This record gives sequence, structure tokens and C-alpha cells, in this order.
Amino acid sequence: MEIRNIAIIAHVDHGKTSLTDSLMKQNGGFQDEGLSMDSNALEKERGITIYAKNTSIYYPSPGSGRPVTKINIVDTPGHADFGSEVERVLRAVDCVLLLVDAVEGPMPQTRFVLKKSLELGLKPIVVINKIDKTAAEPDRVHNEILELFFELGANEEQANFETVYAIGREGKAFKKLPPPNYSRDSREEKGDLSPLLDVILEKVPDASRCQRPSLTPVSKTVFDMQTFPLRAQVFNLGYDNFLGRMAVARIYSGTISSGSAVFVKGLPAMAGFKGTRKGKITKLFSFEGINRKEVDFATSGDIVLLAGIPDIYIGETICEDENTESLPHIAIDEPTLSLNFLVNDSPFAGKEGKFVTSRQIKERLKKELEINVGLKVDFSSNQESARAKTGQAKSGHSFFKVYGRGELHIAILLENMRREGFEMQVSQPEVIIKEENGVKTEPYEELVIDVPMESSGGVIEKIGKRRGIMKDMVEKENIARIVFDIPTRGLLGYRGEFIIDTKGEGIMSSRVTGFREYVGEIKKREYGSMVSMVSGKAVAFSLANLQERGMLYVEHGTEVYEGMVVGNVLKGEDMSVNPTKGKQLTNMRASGTDEAIVLNPVFILNIERGLEVMNRDEYLEITPKSVRLRKKYLTEIDRKKNSL
Repeated sequence: MEIRNIAIIAHVDHGKTSLTDSLMKQNGGFQDEGLSMDSNALEKERGITIYAKNTSIYYPSPGSGRPVTKINIVDTPGHADFGSEVERVLRAVDCVLLLVDAVEGPMPQTRFVLKKSLELGLKPIVVINKIDKTAAEPDRVHNEILELFFELGANEEQANFETVYAIGREGKAFKKLPPPNYSRDSREEKGDLSPLLDVILEKVPDASRCQRPSLTPVSKTVFDMQTFPLRAQVFNLGYDNFLGRMAVARIYSGTISSGSAVFVKGLPAMAGFKGTRKGKITKLFSFEGINRKEVDFATSGDIVLLAGIPDIYIGETICEDENTESLPHIAIDEPTLSLNFLVNDSPFAGKEGKFVTSRQIKERLKKELEINVGLKVDFSSNQESARAKTGQAKSGHSFFKVYGRGELHIAILLENMRREGFEMQVSQPEVIIKEENGVKTEPYEELVIDVPMESSGGVIEKIGKRRGIMKDMVEKENIARIVFDIPTRGLLGYRGEFIIDTKGEGIMSSRVTGFREYVGEIKKREYGSMVSMVSGKAVAFSLANLQERGMLYVEHGTEVYEGMVVGNVLKGEDMSVNPTKGKQLTNMRASGTDEAIVLNPVFILNIERGLEVMNRDEYLEITPKSVRLRKKYLTEIDRKKNSL
């Protein structure tokens, strides 16, 4: 049986998962209508793909009279914070479907994933999706994609790409663009994704009979790769409570069998290089639909899931002969942000969480490192100097320094942990500063925003103050698309302001472009905190007065403690308040006695919002039921003492 290996890549919300779901439904991958590739609870809630997933379909369907081909599909995340997932996947496939929204056109992550694909020698198939939208302009988008190919250095063969037009949600694809009058009411109900699948069979090489272009850039000779010695490379990791760490690997040549003894080889350039070592494959699985199926063996070209090697890592080569040459190293981009994970020591500690100790948090982070390769954690216990900087010198609590790819990357980890019953507190995220050849450097991002023209001036001014440099600006139908180069430090805490400044009508997206010279101090709008000076229940009478000074985080009846942040102040200085103060009781009637108290809607804190608005001298307290902001030092006396 022939095998095709493809990945679906795109900017966030351009329809990757919807298209994959439609492919699965039309080819028997889903038995139930309600199933989706985004099976994780957070993915369903947010409507984005967080984890790369493998699936497969068979086309044409058995009984059609045509030879059946197995198509392995990898659905990749579109958000820039999960870019490390995409990079690894691209090494394991022979072609990519580049999905582009017919309205938005190429976006920052489109550029990132396409650049990676072209560098690896892949020839993409372009799918212009959502052509049924009223504002869709597929011809314009096609030209923009072609320009992007040339801009990124595509060769002649890559630039001569196939284009397919699709309505992914409805499961329809077209080799030619339908006429302009092809509206929802007039178009035929018939139609499926066969045109796209036919292009895949035609243009994507059979993985069982040829090498990856990036592995053999000169030779295009077709071989039966099953006759060669075993070489497989790990490009993703998984974890099973019974089987332990599991590896997702692409078999480049030979045959792999369950129960067989193998050698695992890495390269010195790899993180955690362990050299060559022996191992045994205890379980072997193939992907069929959204399920994994245990198999006895698998042949070249296939993508498999294997267990039995507990210390296996991304990029390592699995082979039968110790002398077999390792496959090229898979590079993973470095983290850009760091923050500290600590045991919760607030007055409410231990009331809501199931896992609250340092040991439990440490074990959970170690488990996360098994599969989340974009994450790094410093578990060293001797962190006294760092403890002093973060205000933990006197508390004696150790902490774990966690490095991630962005605020969302960290927020997803924290959200998963709280849902599992963990309770902890974290410090303010900080950008990682490096020294390269004696020069201080920091991460930069390409920021693309779409805003109404009336809001563009204010946005440009604010981003300019945050050291952003405008590269391009295009106006269309009263919407301005503006491209900036900006330090990651300048973006921290800005998303909330952006929503307010654009009245919720703006769209912003960014991608890390690398480390550049440190730009110096960045002046941001500083918010002071309303800090409770007492413990008790917040009272509407007091909150009504406080809401005139800023924005509140707590409602009437919320339990508060001394040192807890109950809101922010527009001025940059902290303010000690008493949110529990009630109305004075008296026997005398006065004007205004019977006036109703009206409270404004509070700013409900979630993990992402909390990470954005917290100050350097604060912690974000996270429990299964609550997200709170607090000062590192709870009493005003301690805060003044340690500010000196």
C-alpha cells in the first residue's frame, strides 16, 4: 500500500482543524458526528489547536476499484506560542497543505510556517479556504501568497505550487475557483473534498519508495525503502500512565517490529545528548482515524507510536545497527519568557487545591517536560540570590524557574494544572535577556494588527512608546493593516489595552523573529493596585466608593485577605483600601438613606489577564476555583521595609 505523509499548516483560525475534521468524516475517520481533532477541553473552549495530532485516512475508499492509499495527516497548532510543535512536524512529512483565509490572506504565522517548509525543501500545496465568506477575495490572496513565496526565497519548483479552493467547514474543495455568483443559496449541495485528495495523490511522493528531499537534496532516484536498514526519527512525544513516555516517529527506511531490540542515537548538538544506547520496543501503534491501533510491525514511510524507551527524545534516530548514521538534528527554538512557580502561601492556601506541595508541583512539571519540548524548567535548589530578587528570601520557599515560548504557552500549562487540582502562585513573566559576543540581546516579534482607521493613530502612538517600529501600513475599506517590529518586552501587558483602545474591533497577532540588541528601557502605562488592608467579605457599600478610583477585580461577598489586590488604580501608585467597610448604622434618617447601590461589572481575572496586569511585586495565586492577585509581602509594613 502506498503512503502519503502531509501536514496542515496555517495561521491561527484559518481552518486547519475544520478541514481535517471534514477529511475524516468523508473518509470514515469519525464514526460520530460530534467528534473533532480538537479533543482537549481547552482546545474546544478556545477554538484553537494547542497540540499537534496525528491521524490517517484511506483514499479512495475500499471497493472503488482504484488502489487504496494511506494518507497520514498531522494537524498543527496555528498560534505562534506553539511554533515548536510545527517545526518538528515538518521534518516528518513530505508535503504541507498551506491553508490561507480567503479574507485575511497571509498572516505572521503563515510566513513562519511557510519559511520553515521551504527551507526543508518541501513543495506546499496551497489551499485558499473560506471562499464562501462575503468579503472573500481569493484572487488577491493568491497573488499575496505568490509574493510571499518569492520573498521567502522559494525556488522555481516550489513557487509553481498547486492551488485548491475550499470551504473546509462544509467539506468542499474545487480545483478551479467557482464563479463570483457562487453564493450560499445558489451553489449545489453536492461536492466533497475529492479534488483536494486527488491533488495530494498526484503531487505528494509515495513515502514508502522515496527519501525526504531534505535528506537527499541531490538524488531524486526512487528506491524501495523497505529494503534498506531501519532508520526512524522521533518528532513528537506522548505520555501514557501505564506505558510511560511514548515517541511518535517517522520510519524513513526498513521495517520496525514490536518486541525488537534497537539502538537509539542522537547528535552532540541535541539538548540532553545521551549518546548511543540500547532499547527495546515493547508496544507499537499505527494511527487509524483518531484512534491508535496496536500492530506487530510497520514499514518505511509510515508514522508510528512506540513505547519501551523511557529516555527517548525529539530528533533521536532509531536503528538496528549501531553503526547506522544518525538522521539530521531537529532544532527547537529557544524560550523567550520566564517566570517562577512557587508553593501558595497566602491566607487561603490549601482550601481549594488537591496538590499543594513543592514536591507535587515539581513532579507535575517533570511530567510536562516529557512531552512539552518548548518548555524548560530550572529545578536547582540553590537559588538564594534569585530568591532575594523575587522577594522570597525571608519566606524560605524554593521555587522553580519555568521558561516558555510566550504568555499563552505558559497560561495553557497553568490552566491544565489548576484543572487537575493543583494550587500554586507564579511571579510576573519576564523576557529572557541573553549576551551574544558581549552584546546584550532580547527577543523581537513581528506584530501585525488590523484596526479601524479611527483607532490606528492611538495604536501607532502606544506601540511607538513601547519601542515598536512601523514597517508597513495598508488601508482597505476603512481597515488599516499595520506591521511592526517590536521587542517582546513591549508586547507584555499590551493586549488588554489594545482591546480597550480599539473597542474590541482590532485583531493582533505576532511571531518571534529572533534575538536582537537590547533596546533599553521601555516606558509602559503603570497601574497602581488597590490592596486590601483587612480580611473579610467585600461589601457593596465600600466597593461602590472604590470603583470610582479604578477597576475592581472582586464582587460583593467575595472573601478577601490582607495584601490581596482587589482592583487597580489609574494612577501609578498603590492604594491601601478597606473593601469590607459597611454603612454606619444610625437611628437618624438622612437624605440618600434608601438609594440603591449600583456596582459596575468587575474585571474578572483569569490566568492570561492576571499575567498581563500583575506588577513586579505581586504574585498570581492560582487554585482550581479561583485566580487572585496578591502582594509578595502581605502587610504594608513589610512592603515598605522591603522596598528600601
